Amino acid sequence: YHFHRTRNTRLQVIPFMDTKLRGVFATRSPRRPARIGMSVVELLEVSGNRLKVRGIDMLDGTPLLDIKPYVPQFDDRAGARTGWLTADKAAIRKKRSDNRFS
Repeated sequence: YHFHRTRNTRLQVIPFMDTKLRGVFATRSPRRPARIGMSVVELLEVSGNRLKVRGIDMLDGTPLLDIKPYVPQFDDRAGARTGWLTADKAAIRKKRSDNRFS
């Protein structure tokens, strides 16, 4: 999808769930030079040209650029690491937006 409401680009940002300045490409910040985002979602229903999904993390009205299937044999990486993001899954589930990218 396209980060259509992003008004500026930064090569370094303080990412969500962190307090340290990091390079934008090591984060999920919308302030990317290409302004392209990606979500992995659960497809619930197809009705004509409408898709019903769960787990999307974008704003209503965000322009969708492309849709691809999730293929575990291609997309799942055994031994993949999260880099600087070390929070446990319970802490991540409880976290809510602090609007730093508004």
